[in-house]
Amino acid sequence: MIRNKILLLLAISMVVFVGCSEDYLETTPTDSISEEDALSSTENMDLVLNGLHRMMYAQNVLEGAESSRSGESYFIPSFDAIGGNAIHSSPGNGWMTSDLKWTTHTNASSTTNFNLWFQRYHFVETANTIINKVAASDFVETEDLNKVLGQSYAYRAWAYLRLVTTFSKGYIIGNPSTDPGVPVLLEAGAPYEGGPRGTVEAVYTQMESDIDAAITYLQNGSPADNNSNISLNAAYGIKARIALSKGDWATAAESAALAREGYPILTEAQWLSGFNSADSDILPEVIWGGTVIDTETNYYQSYFYFIAFSFNGSLNRSNPKLISKELYDRLPATDYRTQGWLPLAPNTNSAASNDQGGSYETDPNYDNKADFDAAWEDIIETYGATTGHNTHPYMNVKFKPKNPGSIDPDDVIYMRSSEMVLIEAEAKAMLNDIPGAQDALDILGSARDSAFDKTAFTTQNALMDQIKWQRRVELWGEGFSYHDNIRWDEGIDQTNSGASSTLYQAGFIQAKPSVNDDWIFKIPQSEIDANPYMTDADQN
Repeated sequence: MIRNKILLLLAISMVVFVGCSEDYLETTPTDSISEEDALSSTENMDLVLNGLHRMMYAQNVLEGAESSRSGESYFIPSFDAIGGNAIHSSPGNGWMTSDLKWTTHTNASSTTNFNLWFQRYHFVETANTIINKVAASDFVETEDLNKVLGQSYAYRAWAYLRLVTTFSKGYIIGNPSTDPGVPVLLEAGAPYEGGPRGTVEAVYTQMESDIDAAITYLQNGSPADNNSNISLNAAYGIKARIALSKGDWATAAESAALAREGYPILTEAQWLSGFNSADSDILPEVIWGGTVIDTETNYYQSYFYFIAFSFNGSLNRSNPKLISKELYDRLPATDYRTQGWLPLAPNTNSAASNDQGGSYETDPNYDNKADFDAAWEDIIETYGATTGHNTHPYMNVKFKPKNPGSIDPDDVIYMRSSEMVLIEAEAKAMLNDIPGAQDALDILGSARDSAFDKTAFTTQNALMDQIKWQRRVELWGEGFSYHDNIRWDEGIDQTNSGASSTLYQAGFIQAKPSVNDDWIFKIPQSEIDANPYMTDADQN
């Protein structure tokens, strides 16, 4: 693999400010410990896992990597930009513009591809180191050791799922027994010498083995310390995602149901509170999420910087993110999620890509300056934005910073029980279990819409249409649309969404994944060059 030394971080690190610009923030560990010391005890191995918990959301602190892609803080919104679900209203300051144009993931030299590949293999590398150290040593089995091993196997399964579903053709739409996968590396230590791509099927075989091992260890382990840890429920959620991505519907349904046990669906007040906490005492749906440490936040590379309207960054002030008009306009008035977006927000940005911004004279929703200005002022006051923030029709207010108008850190949610409900519903629909799919869908639908009627969906096609719409609305901005489109073999057509073809360019319309290999991320060219088991012929 790309050669970088493993950094086994202590539990505390610091943010170093080397300038006042958004581009000059980076994270540096206060200390690191040798691999021998880090693996000498269960307690120390738990500290190593704490480093992975932070790497899930924080700025990259690994030698040789760019710091400008902050783990899932970046990739969650990026996948929804590429997948076309979180629509950008203007180029803003340039962040993710190339993602939504489809010029990033199709470029083997892009930072996004490099960091996605590099960071995920760091998770693999660290998990391997722990797993193999324990196997080769005489540690006494304890609940705490089982918790460490369970999380290590789960992280490896999760990392390979991210890799194979992004850098290889989708399992359901391809030929997994022959399609090139990603290198499956299981040996301990760093740096790696790399490995061959193998097949998609081989990667899935390893993932399934790993997640089953994780579940066994976690069943016999001590409880998760907090939601940043991978708990038994989160491991079942990862298993459900793996099964869903390969069309193993029965396993997907069963695992999703187990994952959401004890995590009730959000109430209206909870759903509307802003999705800014990974604490299940605050948002009881959160199964797994990054509890951001204030002193280690990534500020202008944080998740809320890329997605939340009132975060005080230049990307947000000039580029509020939008939901598709087609999706939103299907929301009935009885569904409180209508309050998560503002379809009549005035278009105040003269640089808006739809060429309707700047004043009431160009915004078709307004015919006088007083109403136009009053609507903007009301949004600014209601959501705590600054006077420098622009608004736009169909803009998102689903995500709300705890301290709006600031750059204060907020948590990152990786897995919610609503996702698990929708996995169960989709899996049962694909099994043609109509009553089972209706019942699963009703858990979410009735919680969100007081007039929801599960009996309106009596066929597999009707159920799947509703499930797809529910996923795109309920999980908007949570990073699922890119992989959903691959699984469903659906292309992108933004014609009636409100997106600008001028801004989106190639990303405005894309053929479905089964006939369009541009859905597959390019392998970083630096990996092709450094890995002795790969040549240019292995490039996607």
